[in-house]
Amino acid sequence: MNRRRVIMPPWAQTIRFQVALSLGVLFATLAGSAGYGIYALNLRRHDYEILNLSGQLRVTSAAMVSDARTFLQLASDSAANRGAERQVYYEGLQRHMALYDKIITAFVTRRFEPELTGKYDAIVCIWDARSRSQLQRTADDWQAYRHTLNRRLGAADGAPDVTRGAEYVAEVGDRLSKSSAQLSRAFQDMMEQKLATIRLFNQLVLALAAVTMVALIALLYRHLVRPLRETMDGFSRVARGELGHQVPVQGGGEIGQMTTAFNQLSVRLNALFRLTDRIAQGKTLDDTLRFVTEEFRGFLPLDWVGLFFLAPDGERLVLERQSGSDDRILREGMSFPRFGVTLQAGAARTVNDLGAAHRDTPSDACIGMLRYGGFASAMLLPIQGSGGGALLVFASRVRGAYAPEHAELIENVAGQLTHALDKTVFMEGLVVSAIQGLAKLAESRDAETGDHLARMALYAALIAEELGRAGPYQDQISAAFVRSIHQFAPMHDIGKVGLGDAILHKPGGLSEAERVDMQRHPTIGAEVLRQCEAQMNDLGYSIFRVAIEIAEAHHERFDGAGYPRGLAGLAIPLAARIVSVADVFDALTSKRAYKEAWPVEQALAMLEAEAGAQFDPHVVAAFRRALPQVLEIYERFRNVAADGDESGDTEPANHAHELIGAGRA
Repeated sequence: MNRRRVIMPPWAQTIRFQVALSLGVLFATLAGSAGYGIYALNLRRHDYEILNLSGQLRVTSAAMVSDARTFLQLASDSAANRGAERQVYYEGLQRHMALYDKIITAFVTRRFEPELTGKYDAIVCIWDARSRSQLQRTADDWQAYRHTLNRRLGAADGAPDVTRGAEYVAEVGDRLSKSSAQLSRAFQDMMEQKLATIRLFNQLVLALAAVTMVALIALLYRHLVRPLRETMDGFSRVARGELGHQVPVQGGGEIGQMTTAFNQLSVRLNALFRLTDRIAQGKTLDDTLRFVTEEFRGFLPLDWVGLFFLAPDGERLVLERQSGSDDRILREGMSFPRFGVTLQAGAARTVNDLGAAHRDTPSDACIGMLRYGGFASAMLLPIQGSGGGALLVFASRVRGAYAPEHAELIENVAGQLTHALDKTVFMEGLVVSAIQGLAKLAESRDAETGDHLARMALYAALIAEELGRAGPYQDQISAAFVRSIHQFAPMHDIGKVGLGDAILHKPGGLSEAERVDMQRHPTIGAEVLRQCEAQMNDLGYSIFRVAIEIAEAHHERFDGAGYPRGLAGLAIPLAARIVSVADVFDALTSKRAYKEAWPVEQALAMLEAEAGAQFDPHVVAAFRRALPQVLEIYERFRNVAADGDESGDTEPANHAHELIGAGRA
């Protein structure tokens, strides 16, 4: 017998059709799985409600027994207030009975109304045979229980006989509880069977998907892989690790296009791997930025790379680090208004004529800064890491330097760049956030408002910025220093976690012994942070140096009369001198349990009076220069600063020096 050979039409023999058919089967399988998964999720939502309500049955039946026995015990112990006790017990019993009846009725009708579940619509359930059988038994038990209980509660004169009802509940209530528990167990068994069915379905879907994938792989191997073997011989060198090797392009068809794309991929992979290796070697942000500059110069015109972060006020972008250019026209710490610049990760922005762009959009301060630095073209890449957003800028002195493929390359490696930042600044920010949580814990144990840390940190950052503009400390102030001040200022009183509540919450003055104990908190805080720093040093990082200086020395006085070490003048770390002024100003202008808030003028006068004694005169002068910005922050938080414990001292001046000297500021 001759067999007729089935001849497939040409279009059915193409790899596109066969791959599409395989993918269609795979899609249908996954779609069916997803649909069934949604159905299963809805069932699980019903199951949770069933378990919740069956649990309420158990709790309610047990509560009726417990309440009855408690009532009978109270009634036997004392005759006092029996009428009130009976009324309370009777009302509670009625509530329990009403709830039990409502739930068991919903189970019997298989419909849960929204008033019972709290959902927007009613839920209709389906029971298996065992659940229906046990539900009928439990419903019958309840009907008999309720009927007898109502009969026991009844009386000839119409008044309920609460004692007889309680005796009945105490005697037979455990049987109802047992029946309720058996119903709950039946529902649980039913749900476990549902889960077993879902698992079986998922296994079948996975098996079908695996068969489809195997078929698809076989198809690709037969119609695509074997014809490419000659080309793959050229790829083997790249496969062995020779990234950057160029495979000869064979023809101009699909194979040639694939080879060309592979060569481009090889170049980019080589750059990525080299960049990854170098990033792994970097321990600081300076190292990372230098590595980025050196590696990317092989792929795009590049004279300068800059990294910008948000200033503490959230309104300006500050040049945190730069690399590539020998001139110092653009200095770290320079800033521009954030207006028009988004820090959400997205596409790179290419500007190939900074002069024309600045004329067209004069409000774009970033473009103006780059033009001021002598650059003609730039690419701006917003990046988003674990610790927040930043702006990475690549610049060239050549006009029209950047093509679309340059922007595409930068966007493709944005993940690597983000990882580099996570290893340095962002990682430090996460660690600092954890320690700041401890600082807030310490502040929460003290009688202070929750925004004290935010206010004084902003004050301190403003003082540091002002010191960087003018005065003898300009050379010590950088963008990184200002950022560290803002990050670590809230940690100044972290040592208070080691003090007792009796001292921290005491209104008014402290005794001499309490004062001595209070003055231990700078040493405690410094030791905690030193341990954190030691652990970071083991990983090759140094993060908490400024935090240690602040925690340990923020109660030192410029005249040497402070504690814990009695440092004087410039021997006190600059960060501690700055935080001391910010902390005291906020303490004076905030209401505490032991004092009222001072007016700003009175607090400022006190700071200036203590300049040269308690405070560094240059820091106080910088605070005075930054006063307009300080007052903006003060007004923003004014309502918070004015709130507090109403039971405070009504004469703040009497305790000003006492709270500062004791370390309670």
